[in-house]
Amino acid sequence: MIFGPLTSSGYSHLQKRPPMQIGPYQLENPLILAPMAGVTDLPFRQLCKQLGAAMAVSEMVSSNSLLWGSKKTRRRASHTGEIEPKSVQIMGTDPQMMADAARYNAAEGAQIIDINMGCPAKKVCNVLAGSALLQDEKLVGRILEAVVAAVEVPVTLKIRTGWDRESKNAVTIGRIAESAGIQALAIHGRTRADHYKGEAEYDTIAEVKQAVSIPVIANGDITSAEKARFVLDYTGADAVMIGRAAQGRPWIFREIAHYLRTGEHLPEPSLNEIRAILTGHLKNLYAFYGEYTGVRVARKHISWYSKGQSHGAAFRQAVNRVETVEEQLALTHDFFEKLITKEKMAA
Repeated sequence: MIFGPLTSSGYSHLQKRPPMQIGPYQLENPLILAPMAGVTDLPFRQLCKQLGAAMAVSEMVSSNSLLWGSKKTRRRASHTGEIEPKSVQIMGTDPQMMADAARYNAAEGAQIIDINMGCPAKKVCNVLAGSALLQDEKLVGRILEAVVAAVEVPVTLKIRTGWDRESKNAVTIGRIAESAGIQALAIHGRTRADHYKGEAEYDTIAEVKQAVSIPVIANGDITSAEKARFVLDYTGADAVMIGRAAQGRPWIFREIAHYLRTGEHLPEPSLNEIRAILTGHLKNLYAFYGEYTGVRVARKHISWYSKGQSHGAAFRQAVNRVETVEEQLALTHDFFEKLITKEKMAA
């Protein structure tokens, strides 16, 4: 599918799009960072918000009360100093436990509770959580009603189009969600069986948007400003949710926001700016996790930022072997310094 230049009709359509509202929170633009396990921690959410995301959803937190006190779980749900609105995603299969988890997180400062019914991971689906719940529409209804009743903050829901391509029931789930008091619905344009294979489809998302009156957020394969504009126009969705495309490119949000607002492309960030963004990100990771965990969490982000750069593979092999903050920062600085010098010599 080809996504051409922004037409005047497409541009005016987006200009007239009303700001999306979730409870008392009006989003500045239609761009949301998707929740991603092991990725959307507080430093990454904060960075994406600073670079143009109107909202970011935390990594999913289990509803199992035994896990609430664990350091890892508390870190996942941490939103100290985060730019509002603060959205925490919970996952589970028992309505009462999900209600308790919602209350707990709201008491800890969550301003929006998001329910995960979209994760396709085997370890999640094997306990009938995440997207496995889409097979049991009655249970979906009970969970949503219990969570909405448990908290005064807005509750949102993330789903897939269905369990598999033969049983797409996103429209039915959307109606159940609206009836239960869910205030926004995010839909990934794949079934659980698809995982992340093939291309996301947006017809189902468009059908759900026509069937419900609550805000709908389109998710899946949104990798550029043109694609974001196309998906918004094609589905009629109120916002788009971006996940993997933001890994190593958190500035994608400001690029898309600028394009939707003006119809023009921002220039790509310079190597100097990429290095500055990455260095700031790394320092926030070290402060958040401490040196040992911070260095290890940082490795995947360094890998994403350096993807496609000259000699990136050799750099990643080297940086993945070091154990200290000083070594990691020095290698990263030197790698970009060489790229910047080479670019200047070629100019």
